[in-house]
Amino acid sequence: MKQVLGDRKSILILIGPALLVYTLVMLVPVVWSLGYTLFEGNAIVGFTFVGLDNFARMLTDARVHEALWFTIRYAVVITVGQVFFGYLLSLLYVFVLKKSSGIIRTLAFFPVVLPTVAVALMFQKMFEIAPQNGLVNEFLNLFGVESVDWFGSSGSAFLVIAIMDIWRSMGFYGVLLYAGLVDIPEDVLESARIDGASGWRLVQHIVLPLSLPVLLSSIIFSINGTLKVFDSILALTNGGPGTSTSPLTIYMFQTSFTYGEYGYGSSIAFLLTLLCLVVTLFIFRSSRRDLTKG
Repeated sequence: MKQVLGDRKSILILIGPALLVYTLVMLVPVVWSLGYTLFEGNAIVGFTFVGLDNFARMLTDARVHEALWFTIRYAVVITVGQVFFGYLLSLLYVFVLKKSSGIIRTLAFFPVVLPTVAVALMFQKMFEIAPQNGLVNEFLNLFGVESVDWFGSSGSAFLVIAIMDIWRSMGFYGVLLYAGLVDIPEDVLESARIDGASGWRLVQHIVLPLSLPVLLSSIIFSINGTLKVFDSILALTNGGPGTSTSPLTIYMFQTSFTYGEYGYGSSIAFLLTLLCLVVTLFIFRSSRRDLTKG
């Protein structure tokens, strides 16, 4: 094995095809899209070089500001919800259910494999007010509360989106974090219990620090996914009411393929890429600083 890994030709043969496919499928489109940011137009009417005008336009575009604010707010809320409830599920699997957690893990993970459109349609029916009350409004009516038009205002629509996406994905993060918790040495936990640590103290002082690497990975994975959210919001609210629940991805899609402004759409995509990069670097540096202090 050492002879193979020490031979450059062997390494090139092993990773060359995968690297070529990755370059053609991922890197080339990224560079191509970056080039579009310097132009306006589309494949039908042609392209005109405009330099940095698309970036200057973004600075004064109220839709970009609204979509950027919604994207950040969505990413923070959903990431916290996904990782928090996922971590609670993982603790439940390891310390409460233990070996009998297989069925519960499967049930909690099941929404992850459901089609996004099917989940969105289910939540539309659950929270609808017309032509008939959904399950949630019927439940409210039982306690004398009037039906709520959940998709009629930005605040309530955002709440439904948050509930749907957290419920749908927390099972995935539960399994991901569970894999990190089961790697904690049992003798470390047993020593802590002998010293009197139990319950929240055991989690706070032993489990949480030892599971910090996988927890950090989950946060990065979650926040990058939520910053690029598209399908779930498109299927549930289509960015409404109005444009109040439109993230950068939906605005980018509409700009590029509905309005035919490839250059401006690529500029919005570049803004989103930059946002993901900055957030990831910030999390890495913050965690490294915390580990250094510890």
